[in-house]
Amino acid sequence: MWRATILTLFPEMFPGPLGLSLAGDALSRGVWALDSQQIREHGIGRHRAVDDTPAGGGAGMVMRADVLAAALDAAAPADDPRPRLLMSPRGAPLTQARVRDLAAGPGAIILCARFEGVDERIIAARQLEEVSIGDYILSGGEVAALALMDACVRLLPGVMGEERSGEEESFEDGLLEYPQYTRPRDFEGRDIPEILLSGDHGKIARWRHEQALALTRARRPDLLSGRKG
Repeated sequence: MWRATILTLFPEMFPGPLGLSLAGDALSRGVWALDSQQIREHGIGRHRAVDDTPAGGGAGMVMRADVLAAALDAAAPADDPRPRLLMSPRGAPLTQARVRDLAAGPGAIILCARFEGVDERIIAARQLEEVSIGDYILSGGEVAALALMDACVRLLPGVMGEERSGEEESFEDGLLEYPQYTRPRDFEGRDIPEILLSGDHGKIARWRHEQALALTRARRPDLLSGRKG
């Protein structure tokens, strides 16, 4: 079973939207499991402090390495095979290839930071992999963790109704997805392209590839770097 353990100051944010639709149904059927752990349980002193002022000065607060180490160690033993992820805007961009790797494994331990981030020493001490979902700043790692888990869970066997539906989407072959159409045939004077109604599956496949390539070239040319065909 694919299992996610979330370390957060706001465990009530989970499962959130992952408790609904395909992911929620799969969660209720035991296809995957989710456990959210409160970091503050390992806080320091009477007020369970989890952060302190940044060394060297500066604005905001930084999450303490000792508190996070205690939370991580309590959530998963050292021999837990799951990767330990830190949602961070400075991390490596999350790609569909990485999502597929994660979905094929036993799950993930995900640390959701707040404030100005975490003490740098915890990253090396607990071998955390920093992961980013985009070049923007969120209030904390929870929303990013939800996005990562949603991307993984939908690829688990038995979650999506048709396996091929996950094979022809944006990024699966390094391109954005081709345009999709359905009934009615005419919508406000805009018709479904005739080739899609031809029944010639070879021509349809070629058209879709050409459309995906054109869309990618126009919107995400960075994806084409080094690509052949």
